[in-house]
Order: sequence, then C-alpha cells, then structure tokens
Amino acid sequence: MTVSAPGARDLVVVRSFDAPRHLVFDALTRPELLVRWLGAQGWRLVECEVDLRPGGAWRFVSTGPDGQKMGHGGHYVEVVPGERLAYTESYDDQWVEGEALVTAELAESGGPPELPELPELTVLTTTIRFPSREVREAALRSPMESGLAHGYARLDEILEGLTA
Repeated sequence: MTVSAPGARDLVVVRSFDAPRHLVFDALTRPELLVRWLGAQGWRLVECEVDLRPGGAWRFVSTGPDGQKMGHGGHYVEVVPGERLAYTESYDDQWVEGEALVTAELAESGGPPELPELPELTVLTTTIRFPSREVREAALRSPMESGLAHGYARLDEILEGLTA
C-alpha cells in the first residue's frame, strides 16, 4: 500500500488485490462483505447501511477494543459497478473535520500474455479530497494509514476465499 499527498488537500492510497475488480468492488459496497474486513485491528463494524446509487446514503458504525464507537457516513455521488465509486464522508465526532470526497477507482491488470497462469490483479486507487490542507494533515497524523493497512490485510483473506 502506498499513501501520497499530492496537491493541497488530497491523499491518494494505492493498493493491489489478487482478485478480479468486480469482487473488489463487491467487497467495497456489499454490507455482508464490509462487516468482515473494514476497520483497524481491534475494531469491528457493527452497523453497515448501504444504498448503492447516486444520491443514496451510506452509514457505518464501528466499535473499538475498549468499547469506543466511531460513526461516519455520507452519500454516493457516482456508482459505476466494478470501476468507480465516489462518495462524501464525514465523521460523527469530527475527528477529521468537515466533509471529504472519496473516489475509488479500480483497474485490472493481468500477467503478461506469455504467463497466463499469473493471477488477475486489481489496483484500487482511492483519492480522498479533504476540505482543507489542515484537515488533510490532521488525517495524516492520525492512525488512518495503519487502520487502512489492517483492513486491507483482512480484505486479502476475504478475497482469497471468494476466488478459491
């Protein structure tokens, strides 16, 4: 996983998964899959509502190891199954202030033609546009990056089971 901070307000997270992009898209949007992987180590998604259509709302609530709760949600702006997902995101407790725009793009890449046995990979590029540079910097100082890494490691396991 790589995290970069281009421009004044954006964070870009890039991660590859050993699965076709339609399965990665499903894991990003289907509640029965989201509850199995989303969140940092020790955190568990206990509420997961998804109305997957432009203008539809989403809402997640997680509980942490000491019983803490974290809620966040927003609305879908764009939904292109298997390819692109854009949505707004804001947190109940405003640990990251304001509303961000998140755009997730999925691209497939297979092995070279001479090695067809190589697995199909999906590259997920997520761009988070924060309301200001200060809010982006606060997010960078938070445990967000390690939380994403933990969740994506669990997602690898889920995807392995779906492709087996």
